[in-house]
Amino acid sequence: MVEWIFEKDAVAYPNAVELMEKRVADIRDTQGSETVWLLEHPALYTAGTSADESDLLEARFPVYKTGRGGEYTYHGPGQRVAYVMLDLKKRQSKPDVRHYVWSLEEWIIQTLAEFDIKGERREGRVGIWVVMPDGSESKIAAIGVRIRKWVTYHGIAINVNPDLSHFGGIVPCGISQHGVTSMHDLGQKISMEELDSVLKEKFRLVF
Repeated sequence: MVEWIFEKDAVAYPNAVELMEKRVADIRDTQGSETVWLLEHPALYTAGTSADESDLLEARFPVYKTGRGGEYTYHGPGQRVAYVMLDLKKRQSKPDVRHYVWSLEEWIIQTLAEFDIKGERREGRVGIWVVMPDGSESKIAAIGVRIRKWVTYHGIAINVNPDLSHFGGIVPCGISQHGVTSMHDLGQKISMEELDSVLKEKFRLVF
């Protein structure tokens, strides 16, 4: 049984990591339930394990080094972060990290489709992408995971209505030739609550 936690107030990044670490240890020791934690962060940047310091163009907000995979990412108000803590040993006969990441992608794609947004995978580019009206491509969701003894944490971030100018302080995920977009930017003026409801429904279908 997966426990769902919905935060109304912004959660400081160090507090989120501390809670995730504890929950992952509890799941590993069969003391805690698998968890999906939906929240927003105050404006900040995180540097994944592959981050190149030259991709931090301007430290406008606090920068946190983090153990998840990937490069620089922005988090802030208007972005729905979903931290996913699952026991892959219980869920897969043979734990498969690639399939887990594929499942996170599929979860985002199916969720966006409910709001008439076509999210797509791109070979060699992490995250979920949309084709813009002018034919260019922009990122609408980021993925960064960490796995400890086959228990997952960190997760995904979907741009609902963040201040897109905040992404200008970094090269998001090390990709400079493509832009960043949001659900509101694409004309879907939805609330976090509406998104959360669909995320929960699609999670059951995908996982």
